Amino acid sequence: MNPIIKVMGLSKRYRIGQSKTSRTLRETVWDTLAAPARVARTLRSGSAEERRATAGAESAREIWALRDFDLEVMPGEVLGIVGRNGAGKSTLLKILSRITEPTEGRIELYGRVGSLLEVGTGFHPELTGRENIYLNGAILGMRRAEIDRKFDEIVAFAETEKFLDTPVKHYSSGMYVRLAFAVAAHLEPEILLVDEVLAVGDVAFQRKCLGKIGDVASSGRTVIFVSHNMASIESLCGSCILLSEGRLVAKEDPREIIMRYMTSELAPNTGVCLLRTHRGRTGASTSIMESVSLTSGTPAPISVLPIGNPLSVRVRFSAPHPVRPILGVVFKTGAGMPVFAVSNRFTNEGQSDDPIRSGEISCNFDSLPLVPGTYVLSLCFGDFGDQTRDLDVITDAITLEVPPSDVFGTGMLPRPSDGPVLWKASWSRSQAVADDREAALP
Repeated sequence: MNPIIKVMGLSKRYRIGQSKTSRTLRETVWDTLAAPARVARTLRSGSAEERRATAGAESAREIWALRDFDLEVMPGEVLGIVGRNGAGKSTLLKILSRITEPTEGRIELYGRVGSLLEVGTGFHPELTGRENIYLNGAILGMRRAEIDRKFDEIVAFAETEKFLDTPVKHYSSGMYVRLAFAVAAHLEPEILLVDEVLAVGDVAFQRKCLGKIGDVASSGRTVIFVSHNMASIESLCGSCILLSEGRLVAKEDPREIIMRYMTSELAPNTGVCLLRTHRGRTGASTSIMESVSLTSGTPAPISVLPIGNPLSVRVRFSAPHPVRPILGVVFKTGAGMPVFAVSNRFTNEGQSDDPIRSGEISCNFDSLPLVPGTYVLSLCFGDFGDQTRDLDVITDAITLEVPPSDVFGTGMLPRPSDGPVLWKASWSRSQAVADDREAALP
């Protein structure tokens, strides 16, 4: 099978800091007359160092959004693109959709391309919703007969039946976005390019958009999907690439790419922290805890843990006298709000063990119930021999990053405003019979 998209040696260069301002005729004429004199002065006084400095300044005004990029996408493949802001994701999609020309390289596309890059592009505020459906559909490459055939489906998806003959300038932002997405999503291209369209709208609308994109993907069409929502990437995509500074870093399974992105790009620390000289140690503490490390199923330390994965907080210690160690761990949000605390003091685990002076104590979670975000762990070390006080306390000892993960298999997650704790539950329902309803009436 031949690729439906072939990208070979693609590079895109932008020039920055060259803003154009309005100029008068007199300024233009004067600059034209003075140009030969400026060139002559430069030739007389310009040294090699000055010329190099001029060339360096010119180079500093250039930025390569993409550099030596190669990619092949097979028919029916759903490809996710992951990377930091400025990595080149949107530039790649704009080049593939022929909005922007590449500086170098070549692209081969074997099929009709539909783009969901900037939802609402082409809408005219003075035209009605009905008129904008036909206008926007034509801009996106749909024939009138095709729009006629899909008109009712588009309107039903957008849920704007009552306002079809109202100018869109009177629409709320949510209505505007729903209608724009509905038009673009009902294209039937062989290749669909999607860039962060799920970043707008409410949760119900995002769920609807996600389902529509999933329908397109399951129909065998090729989809390239850019998003910062890692749960959506994992749910929709069969493969994924990682972009960094305009270059292709890797192409692998979405889960592998997401972990690599979160580990190398967003949280470069190692998941290990030495504690002997930690600044967070309280003044009354004895320096007993030596280090803390975070692991998840393997001995290798981690600093990034997807939702629902197991976690072990391992603390090495050395005490001045034998102890039966107590370890307390407090999880806080990045803003410092406590989420929950655990301690073997509550459960008496280890109370009957033999005292030791040094070793390691671990706090283990089968599944960490936290929504995506950055969390800070504080540590408290004590002794079952004297439970009236903590021997060593370190606030904000180590940081843990929790990225999104498709734990429910739907690509949807609670909003951060719903709280930091993620909890799984089950639902049931029953239908009231007619006799029950009648009996309940007064």
